[in-house]
Amino acid sequence: MVERAAIEGRLMDGDARFALESRYGHFTAMQVRDRRVRGLGLHFERLDQASRELFGGGVDRSAVLASIRTVLGDDLRDASVRVYVFDADPPRVVASAAPPHEPLKGPLSVKSVVYQRYLPHIKQAASFQQAHINRTARREGFDEALLTTEDGLISEGSITNLGGFAGGRLVWPDAPMLRGVTMRLLERMDVPQERRPLKVADLTGFDQVFVCNSWGVMPVGAVDGVPLPQDAGLVARLLGHYEGIAWDPLD
Repeated sequence: MVERAAIEGRLMDGDARFALESRYGHFTAMQVRDRRVRGLGLHFERLDQASRELFGGGVDRSAVLASIRTVLGDDLRDASVRVYVFDADPPRVVASAAPPHEPLKGPLSVKSVVYQRYLPHIKQAASFQQAHINRTARREGFDEALLTTEDGLISEGSITNLGGFAGGRLVWPDAPMLRGVTMRLLERMDVPQERRPLKVADLTGFDQVFVCNSWGVMPVGAVDGVPLPQDAGLVARLLGHYEGIAWDPLD
């Protein structure tokens, strides 16, 4: 039987059809600037660990680099890049490039939403639920959504990790979540840190709350319409650490 796919009346080739129909896989997202990436080794580690769990074997680092370089071509030095690993025999690496994405201008307004992801430690290729939650929050005037349990225990944002400063410590939620690359880079900050269960109501007692992802680090100004304390010094310290992280070359 011939397998075909078309988009708006145009036949797609086999590779395009594969990418369209692939559902079982994982990915990592990164910002490329001057053909460099922050935390490139952590992106490789994420892809390798998820591939081992889902497919029973690690990912080929050279295939990942080759895909990134190919999608950038000779003309793109700055871009938002995603690298997917999809189920096949053997698993296939697919990369995409889009315009670069800067951090959202804060302080951000976030909304809590009751939702917990299956296998939250894996950045899953099929993420309809998170996309819907994020889009719905934005239509309602919020910048991001916080995923919580029924009783308000925070795990992560729909596309971010959440952290905050309280009593001189950098605090992260103690809950099942995806430990994002930017979060892991911030965990290297020279400041006392801890994980503890966090509820939405706890955030009003923090000195500064923020979210982070591949776009960067963004202070949070309100949750569910309730204003949160702002500390410009803490934000500057956080951004100073993040912006001081070396970029890893792709070439």
